[in-house]
Amino acid sequence: MIESALLCQKKDSYTYSVYSKDALGTILTISQRFSFSKWKLTDLIFYGIDPPLTVQEYVELSMSGSTGERSFADIITSIRYWVIHSITIPSLFIAGWLFVSTGLAYDVFGSPRPNEYFTENRQGIPLITGRFDPLEQLDEFSRSF
Repeated sequence: MIESALLCQKKDSYTYSVYSKDALGTILTISQRFSFSKWKLTDLIFYGIDPPLTVQEYVELSMSGSTGERSFADIITSIRYWVIHSITIPSLFIAGWLFVSTGLAYDVFGSPRPNEYFTENRQGIPLITGRFDPLEQLDEFSRSF
């Protein structure tokens, strides 16, 4: 049995191709889903192209720069994309609006509500001005909240 090494692998939504060559580097096996093909790496293919490509050159050209992912243009023109995103994007905006308008955001993050920034006792901005006693000033500010 001839041992083969994986040369490259390409996956996309239409094909699943595995390119491998044997240990001697002379035979290329291309497996696409359920069919298998074998060529010598030096065989010429695409005779209409000048200069003709060998099997190895074809594999290297077809695999370079391709991750097997769908293009952005293909994604945003698909109906499936718009069905999913026409529901999720408005839902995120509505959820964010409810999170803030119900006051849950203030409770979760512990920030004061707009009417709690200034009290009757404290109308100024709580600034720490003492260089040597900042903890005492912080305690004083936290008692006023």
